[in-house]
Order: sequence, then structure tokens, then C-alpha cells
Amino acid sequence: MNALTKKAQLAAETVSDPRWAAVIARSTEADGTFYYGVTSTGVYCRPSCAARPARPENVGFYATREEAEEAGFRACKRCQPDKPPRAEQYAAKVTQACRIIEESETAPALEKLAAQVGMSTYHFHRMFKQVTGLTPRQYAAARREKKVRDELGRGGAVTDAIFDAGYNSSSRFYEKSGKVLGMTPSNYRAGGADTEIRFAVGECSLGSILVAQSSCGICAILLGDDPARLVHDLQDGFSHANLIGCDADFEELIAKVVGFIEAPGIGLDLPLDVRGTAFQQRVWQALREIPVGQTASYTDIAKRIGVPKSVRAVAQACATNKLAVAIPCHRVVRNDGALAGYRWGVERKRSLLENEAEVKAKSKVQA
Repeated sequence: MNALTKKAQLAAETVSDPRWAAVIARSTEADGTFYYGVTSTGVYCRPSCAARPARPENVGFYATREEAEEAGFRACKRCQPDKPPRAEQYAAKVTQACRIIEESETAPALEKLAAQVGMSTYHFHRMFKQVTGLTPRQYAAARREKKVRDELGRGGAVTDAIFDAGYNSSSRFYEKSGKVLGMTPSNYRAGGADTEIRFAVGECSLGSILVAQSSCGICAILLGDDPARLVHDLQDGFSHANLIGCDADFEELIAKVVGFIEAPGIGLDLPLDVRGTAFQQRVWQALREIPVGQTASYTDIAKRIGVPKSVRAVAQACATNKLAVAIPCHRVVRNDGALAGYRWGVERKRSLLENEAEVKAKSKVQA
């Protein structure tokens, strides 16, 4: 066998190996499952190595980095296969930054935080958001809000809780206390006592519906088959609030919500009391931006809010939504278009989507 024939045979063997496709694609998912050595350079790499692809006849595959080193290859300086995967390294640095934020009395400046974990400001900001789903500033704000809630939940003094959480003045906190707590700090400290939530139960094409409203706006739209079960769900979600049954004025509001569900194209021109973490708020806002008659996958939503790897977290945020249809988590489907789970039942999800598809089709005909 001459040299050219042998080279062609080696190249064919490499190209026919499924691992070669992962190398060509620079697959990060394949990292850790195998390594490849390059005889022309004497180095071994991860599948995701960004170096120029080697000629296939010069490539050999190894199950572990120890096998590659025993074969005489040294670690590539570019992809550093002898160190933890970059994803793990970044996660460790982000975890370190989170601990620094949590232990600081005031939110550290972005530049200082990046320097403390040994990264450039731009790269650190991008990696932090990719791992946590939040920017460092948003994370610091969320931790600060959590500290206030925890301290007030333990019955601590309102002023002490505000300053201990890192707010520079009580006025700054009171400006946003409604969004942070959903009520005044003193009421939150008392477990939500004296906070009034008015509600009513009605019927619509999807079955029973419960609409609840706080002083900030509509805080719950629940769907189901059993009105009593919906009331129990409301009690579980607002266990310390003073729940007040409907009156004649409130029946007008529930009629507006039912009208919106039957004809989503008209919109819901009512204030919403949307309570959730910073990440949940971002997911729910992205859901509200999906047009009537259209759908998006959980992956799509994760990409839209800048955290493509947080698909499960996006799904969890959808599952905790208390405002059916107003925050349209029914418009989120699987990547293949199939209907995923829905808090109020997959059949209701299908009905909502079919109704919206009809509305969209009619609007096109009229146009």
C-alpha cells in the first residue's frame, strides 16, 4: 500500500466515524464524550475546539484525555481539554460573582465585579446573563427584594428591613414596594393581613372562571371545571389576604375578562397586578408580546429574553402564571409544534389556540 492510498484510507475511516461530524460542527454538546488527536501538530482537542479543522487523515479519536496523552499528544492551548469545560468554568465564576453580590451591602459596580472573577466586563456581563437569566444589576435587585421579603416575613421592623437589604433610602423602596411586595410593607410583614382582594366566579366557553383584583389590578384569572376548586386555589395563592366576594360592580369587570377570552383580539384594557421574580417577569412580558393567532416554543422564548439555555426555567415560569390568557402562556408550544402541558388543561389550550386561529383567519379575509 503506497502512501497516498494509506492516507486516503485513514481519511475515509475518520470521515465515516460519527465523531468526525461533531468535530466539524464544533459541537459543545460532544465535549467530554471524546477527544481527538492531530498527528501533524501533536496536540489533542475537545470536539468544540475553534482551531482550523485538521485534515481527516491526521485525526485519531480517544475516549478520554488520559488515552490521548498516553498516545503522545499534549493538550491544545486553545481549547484546554485538560481543564474543566468552559461552561463549568463560567458557571463557577458566575457562582462566585453571585456570592459577592449577596455578601455586599450595596450592589458592586459591574467593572469591579468582573475584575474580581478575572473576566473582561463585556464577557462577564454576557456570561452572567447566559447562566442566570439576569444581568448582574437585575440579580442584585432581585436579591435585595428577597432580603426585604424575608426580613418582613420574620416580623422585622420595616425601616430596618429596607436598609438592611441595601436600599439607600426608604423613599426609593416605597416607590416600587407595590411591585416588589404586591402590598404595603407593613401589610406584608403581617402576612398580607388587611390586604383586600375582591373576586368573582363566572362561566365562559372554557368552563368556570375566577377573576380576582387587588388594589394594583387584576392579580388572578383562574380556569377550571369546579368553581369551589378555583376559590380554594385563590385562597392558597393569597393565604393571608382578606378575600371579598363579588358585588354588582365587580360583575362588570368579570364580564370584560370573559369577553376578552372569547375574543382575544379586542385586548384587555385593564391594569394587571403581576407578581413574580425578575426572571418570571421577563418571561411573562415575552409571552404578552406573542401576537394573537401565533405561537412560540419554550426555546424561542428563552432566546428572546437572552437565555437560550434556560428552557426549563421558562417552562416553569409559564406553569406558575396566575393570569390565564392575559399572560398568554397557552401560546407556547413544543419545538415540533405539539401542545405541551397547560396549567388549566391541554384541551383548554387547544380551544384557545383554535379560537385565536379563527380570529386571525377572519381578520385576513376582512382585510
